Amino acid sequence: MELIKHVENGIYFITINRESSLNALNKNVMHLLESAIQEVNDHIHEYKGVIITGSGPKSFVAGADITELLGLSHAEGEALSLRGQKIFQDIERLSIPVIAAVNGFALGGGCELAMACHMRVASENAKFGQPEVNLGLIPGYGGTQRLIRYIGKPKAFELLLTGDMINAEEAYRLNLVNYVVPIGSEISKSVEIIEKSAKKGPRAIAKAIELMNEHYDFERDAFAHEAKLFGELLDEEESQEGIQAFINKTKPNFRR
Repeated sequence: MELIKHVENGIYFITINRESSLNALNKNVMHLLESAIQEVNDHIHEYKGVIITGSGPKSFVAGADITELLGLSHAEGEALSLRGQKIFQDIERLSIPVIAAVNGFALGGGCELAMACHMRVASENAKFGQPEVNLGLIPGYGGTQRLIRYIGKPKAFELLLTGDMINAEEAYRLNLVNYVVPIGSEISKSVEIIEKSAKKGPRAIAKAIELMNEHYDFERDAFAHEAKLFGELLDEEESQEGIQAFINKTKPNFRR
C-alpha cells in the first residue's frame, strides 16, 4: 500500500508509504490522498482532526515522482498542476485541524503538501525546500503562493530562486513550522494539539478555519497562473534536460 490510513481515538492518520522512494508523490499516491481527504470530508463529524506524515525516519515527502514528469506536454503539465492544487486546497479547506507531522525531508511537492496543512510539527532532522529550479521547473502544487504567505517575499524569493533547503530550526524561525520536536515525537505532539482543539467548539473551529482561508481568496487566480506556467515549462527543453539529468544522476546542462 502506497498510502496507509487509519483512525485512532477519533484522529484520522494518513501515512505516505513509499519509503524506498523517500515517499515521493506519484499519480497513485495523489489519487489515494484525494480519496482519503474525500472520505474525511464525507464523515467530518466523526473526526477530531487529521495527521499527515511519511513512512520511515528519513522523509516526510521528498517531492514529486520526477520520472512521471518526463515528456509531459504543456497541457498535460498544466492539468497535473491543477489537479495537485485542488487536492491540496481540499486539505486546506477541511473544517477540522490538519497537521503535517514532518519527519525528515519535505521538499518540492512534500513542502507544498506540508504547507497545505493548517499546522506543521517538524522533527529535529526535518528539512524544507522548493528545489524545482534545479530541474528547470517551478513548484506546481501551490508552492509559489503558500511559501510567501508563511515566510514573506524576501525569503521566499531566496528559496524559490536558489533551490536551497532550510533545516527545522530555520523553518521555525521563519514561521514555516509551529514546533520543532525530538525525532520520533512529531506524531505525539500533533496528537496533543488536535486533542486540545477537540475540547473547543467544533463550529467555532470550522468557522475559524474558513475565515482564515478566506483571507487569501483574492490570490486564487495566482494558482491558475502557476499551473499554466508549470505546464509551459514542462514543454521546454530546459525542464526535460533537468528531469533527465535527475533520473540519470548527472548534472543538468542548462543553456542560457
